[in-house]
Amino acid sequence: MSNVVALETRPTAVGRPPEAPRIIAIANQKGGVGKTTTTINLATALASVGRRVLIIDLDPQGNASTGVGLERSQRGPGAYALLFGETTIEEAAQRTSIPHLSIIPSTMDLSGAEIELVSADNREYRLRRALRAEAVGQGFHYILIDCPPALGLLTLNALVSADAVLVPLQCEFYALEGLSYLTRTIERVKRSLNPDLDVQGVVLTMFDRRNNLSDLVAKDVRDHFGAKVYNTVIPRNVKVSEAPSHGKPVLLYDMQCAGSRAYIHLAGEVLRQEERLSA
Repeated sequence: MSNVVALETRPTAVGRPPEAPRIIAIANQKGGVGKTTTTINLATALASVGRRVLIIDLDPQGNASTGVGLERSQRGPGAYALLFGETTIEEAAQRTSIPHLSIIPSTMDLSGAEIELVSADNREYRLRRALRAEAVGQGFHYILIDCPPALGLLTLNALVSADAVLVPLQCEFYALEGLSYLTRTIERVKRSLNPDLDVQGVVLTMFDRRNNLSDLVAKDVRDHFGAKVYNTVIPRNVKVSEAPSHGKPVLLYDMQCAGSRAYIHLAGEVLRQEERLSA
């Protein structure tokens, strides 16, 4: 992991973990935009510079859990049990093979959670109550929540729990239309359920420099969202696509590929952004 640090600016000191970690929901109601890929590789890049990171795999597909090498037979109590008060963060969080990175995995039970939450008390606040009550003192700098590709009750729980939302946006024709739905949802959540929620940023994914459409979409997004769009773009890269089948983030699968370098630069932007917020 030390080689990863060499590709990005090195913090002079990690410092003590804050009392309350920064909670970021990685969300987009459209599937196939690089949401899970962004979650596990941003988490890995942050962990590589000494930040203690917890991923919460809130997607019933469980791809984030698979992507860090956690087999289904190894998952134990996970995000479902946390939502329904059957376990604690300390019990559910599992260390990965990546130093400083833990995960609360997705389990089979999570596929029925949307239906069960409909009739549950305080259904929008289930995850928030668990995180706000238990995350303090666990020593995490960041909690990244990998949301399902839908604006249902699981995603709503993530948005109500989070300090901010990071939106991976695929460089395609309908990207802005889908983003407008998500931003309206974020505004509604902010007005009625979580007044502190903010848009952390938009990261352009699957960028193909050979395709003029990618440049046009990038320009439209930057014109619309301005400084909220990260300078880093995540390119289309075969190594990024191959890495999950090996149960590894791309930073471990091929640290020198274009996708790995992009996620390291994205982590650098996130850290600098956090420094400005805390200044």
